[in-house]
Amino acid sequence: MNTIFRKSMLSVAGLAFAGGVFAGPIAHVATPSTDARPVAVVQADKPDTSKLIPHGTQGAQSHIDLNDEQTANAKAIIAATKKAGLPERAAVISIATSLQESKLENLGHLGDMNDHDSLGLFQQRPSSGWGTPEQITNPEYSTTAFLKGLRQVDGWQDMPLTEAAQTVQVSAYPDAYAQWEQQAADLVGQYWNS
Repeated sequence: MNTIFRKSMLSVAGLAFAGGVFAGPIAHVATPSTDARPVAVVQADKPDTSKLIPHGTQGAQSHIDLNDEQTANAKAIIAATKKAGLPERAAVISIATSLQESKLENLGHLGDMNDHDSLGLFQQRPSSGWGTPEQITNPEYSTTAFLKGLRQVDGWQDMPLTEAAQTVQVSAYPDAYAQWEQQAADLVGQYWNS
């Protein structure tokens, strides 16, 4: 593509070209074109899909409709991930793990239905050293605890989601996390910058 044509196209799209680098929105308004073809708009504030799902999804994907509480918990996981200084991929792994473990519900003691003493968004166990019941049922605390475990996994950034999640969680169903990767990525894409 020749340079003059590229600069013209970027100007129409509202982008500046500076020394081979796209410099973002420019201050002036482009002259309207008589060409009526639709122009693709890219929302710059959404995370890049290649960062969210670098390996592509594995296997059949599951999806659930979220209520307000579940959405708030997904947002809390994203906020805790950002606060910890970790990238979007860590939030995808965290949300997919929580979708598998609790369907993004902050579970208290479930009586006979409880899996040992597992609690909270990630089904963490006080008896395994994850924290007190009060801590584990705090979404920020439980996410931070999960992320601390994730950081201890060498190369987690380059692992398939299910391998990274399983290394932290040590689940009886290690492959189950993968089914939530697309929904987790969609949630991170939707709420990362909100």
